[in-house]
Amino acid sequence: MGTNDITKPAVLVVAGTDSSGGAGLIRDIQTLNELNVDALCAVTAVTAQTHIQMMGIQHIVPHVIQQQIVAAFASRVPAVVKIGMLGTADTVNAVITSIPVSINVPIVLDPVLLSSSGSVLLNAAGVEILQQHLLPRTTLITPNIPELAALLHESIADDEVTLIAQAQRLLGSGVTAVLVKGGHNIGSESVDLLITQNSPPLRLAAPRVAARMRGTGCTLASAIAANLAHGVSIVDACKQAKHFVLQKLQEL
Repeated sequence: MGTNDITKPAVLVVAGTDSSGGAGLIRDIQTLNELNVDALCAVTAVTAQTHIQMMGIQHIVPHVIQQQIVAAFASRVPAVVKIGMLGTADTVNAVITSIPVSINVPIVLDPVLLSSSGSVLLNAAGVEILQQHLLPRTTLITPNIPELAALLHESIADDEVTLIAQAQRLLGSGVTAVLVKGGHNIGSESVDLLITQNSPPLRLAAPRVAARMRGTGCTLASAIAANLAHGVSIVDACKQAKHFVLQKLQEL
């Protein structure tokens, strides 16, 4: 098929694999496919895990990650880059240096710091490089509440005012927008907070569903990336993605 035949936008997913299929690259590609977006990919790590246990991680060597990203851009310029698990400082560097600065592609960053079972998925050196060099190029970052605190080296917020203040401090790193995921909170509603440079905080609320699903963070960030690839604004992309995740939970 020639490039003139391409009708769907593409998202480049930079992430690790999950052998259980519950999260990571498989979940990302499933989400993009459902939202009518093609997927390009660069694998950062191969994990062996079940739904409850991390059994092993093999990080891909940096030059292979670079080759994958360069090849993806050479094959087709993506409309959006979605970044998930990075794992090491070398991987963060490889990703930063491989995404062309000359091409203004929105970046959606899901800062995967811990697995659901508690394993560390990005070391301290990697977090520091992410803060200094990747965040200034990021369009939207989607931390959960513990990840937001970890990125700022602060205590975990226990109220909405503190969460908003933390997100606003993260904006100081150069990122355009912060979507704080509220899944770790309690209450009848799951409230995400969208914080941007020039607008008041926006509360995105949905009924809290009793069902549990691994990979909700991957699904949300990939859905946002898909919506942005279709030309939707950041606000609407986040709203639509939250509704998409809610539907997935209600189907369980």
